[in-house]
Amino acid sequence: MKLETKTLKEKRMHYCPGCTHMTIHKILADTIDELGIKEEAIGVAPVGCAVLIYEYFDCDMVQAPHGRAPAVATGMKSANEDNMVFTYQGDGDLASIGTAEIIHSAVRGENLTTVFVNNAIYGMTGGQMAPTTLIEQITTTTTKGRNSKDHGYPYKISEQIANLDGASYVSRQSVHNKNAIENTKRAIKKAFVAQQNKEGFSLVEILSTCPTNWGLNPKQSIEWIEKNMLPIFQTGDLKTTD
Repeated sequence: MKLETKTLKEKRMHYCPGCTHMTIHKILADTIDELGIKEEAIGVAPVGCAVLIYEYFDCDMVQAPHGRAPAVATGMKSANEDNMVFTYQGDGDLASIGTAEIIHSAVRGENLTTVFVNNAIYGMTGGQMAPTTLIEQITTTTTKGRNSKDHGYPYKISEQIANLDGASYVSRQSVHNKNAIENTKRAIKKAFVAQQNKEGFSLVEILSTCPTNWGLNPKQSIEWIEKNMLPIFQTGDLKTTD
């Protein structure tokens, strides 16, 4: 069957069964197609589960060191002001190793768009606790569950970025059902339009599954988002120019 999305290649993806990176790839590619920006798009992805994203997107892609995608994207945008530059980052990358890079990109008001995939765990490197891991969530480094005394609290980095003057549009969405997917697509489109209008930094956080490291099947993983993630990471626009 032919893919309708021009920006995605017809290639089998490497993600685990039930991983919603695949859903987010489709949403992002569809949005790029709808806006007609495929030839102008430059994506930057660091180390993480999406490290092979350049194999799947039929637009210019650059790979960055772990956490450094915003810094690389800043260079790409500075050299190519008319291009639509975006980063695609996970929570262990953006909210931990690359915290300085993402915060200062927003502080400077870099005219970039970031797609931030939050599955509350380090996916590729073995299921360790991430900054976004929930209280009582079991990981390979919190075998009895995360507790605030020893490990602190889940990092709501989108709320922090929304308070920065250089950020123009910040939204948190999810992909746990059809309505959530539609809302995610609207948010990504708004983020790209903000870049087109030169409004400054834009970010869309997306709550995503990690069945393998959560120890759940795909259906249970969707239910886990609804039961556990949505009450902590509430969805909706956190900052908008509308």
